[in-house]
Amino acid sequence: MRADKAKVTDEIWDEQRIQSFLNKPAMGQEPKHYSQLLFAYRSMRPEDFERFIKAFVAGGGDVNAKSKDGLTLAQVIKSHQKSAVFTSILQQHN
Repeated sequence: MRADKAKVTDEIWDEQRIQSFLNKPAMGQEPKHYSQLLFAYRSMRPEDFERFIKAFVAGGGDVNAKSKDGLTLAQVIKSHQKSAVFTSILQQHN
C-alpha cells in the first residue's frame, strides 16, 4: 500500500482539529451543513463526532441539514453497519 493511502487509526482529535471541521467548505453540490456533517461522520470516531456535534450545534449548525437529494445524514447512514452510535448522537442533538 502506498504511504499516502495507509490507513490511519487512533488519530489525535484535539479541539483545534475538531473546530477545523466547522470551517470545511461544502463538497461538490452538497449544502454546507450537510457536507460538514458527512465529512465528520466519515472522518471521526464516535466520541470525536459527539464533540464535533456539540460545537456544530453551538455554532448554529443543523443536525437535520439535508443533502442535495433531500436526505438528512441520519437517513443516509441508517443502513450502515456501525452507524447506530452516530445516529444516536445526532438524535440527542435534535
